[in-house]
Amino acid sequence: MRAYHVTIGAYEFAATEEGPQTGPPVVLLHGFPQTSASWQATSRLLAAEGLRTIALDQRGYSPGARPAEVAEYHVDRLVEDVVGLLDALHLPSAHLVGHDWGAIVAWHAAVAHPDRFRTLTAVSVPHLRGFYKVLAADTPEGEEQRQRSAYVQLFRMEEKAEDVLLANSARALHDLFSPLPESAVLPHYAALSQRPTLTAALNWYRAIDAKQSATLGNVRIPTTFVWSTGDIAIGRAVAEGCARNVSGPYRFVELEGVSHWIPDQAPVELARAVVERVRSVEN
Repeated sequence: MRAYHVTIGAYEFAATEEGPQTGPPVVLLHGFPQTSASWQATSRLLAAEGLRTIALDQRGYSPGARPAEVAEYHVDRLVEDVVGLLDALHLPSAHLVGHDWGAIVAWHAAVAHPDRFRTLTAVSVPHLRGFYKVLAADTPEGEEQRQRSAYVQLFRMEEKAEDVLLANSARALHDLFSPLPESAVLPHYAALSQRPTLTAALNWYRAIDAKQSATLGNVRIPTTFVWSTGDIAIGRAVAEGCARNVSGPYRFVELEGVSHWIPDQAPVELARAVVERVRSVEN
């Protein structure tokens, strides 16, 4: 693994790479409350297949890229960081993989910059237009998804969310990682249990632009969506509806009995899905 810092705009980001420099580049975007370390197992598997993986500690997670203003965490800024990463590394295009919030960024990036991303593999979180359609529906599926998404209201509360998550030696923050083993939790817990890092990470929620995401256009590049039946945040109706928002080649991968933490619990299956999607255009 190669660790380095990369300057993107006014900020300095931490990043790691694995695999041959000449391999097809794959950008890996982590979610909340994790860091790029969540990709270690998957990255090793992808590197063994000849892919060049680039995992970024995103805005707020990298100490050198932590603006104070909530508006600086709007999804447009997060997408700019990913495009800026390609520019900084002199990559005309790359394959894109995102988990959780990283998937949200990836969906927006794929719509806004289809010329810069060859394929998309979104993990756990589906296309946002379909998500918001189910969320607003007066149906049993809509009510179920509203219950699954209720935690977002707390995360958007400035100061209160930090107080709740960090109380009692950050017990509530630690519990978010269930059912991961302690060894998988520690790298993220060590970072996010620091209040400045946690606030920056929560600012992603506070900068949510629901109207923009609810009207997000179709994704035209080849796309795979990976969802797990044990995900407590995303229900089946939202997951299965994702296909309606992709006009390019599409594949839905369902992982039975796996929790929301797919990169940690099912790296082999996830790596297989990514490799298949990458090779669908590289071969």
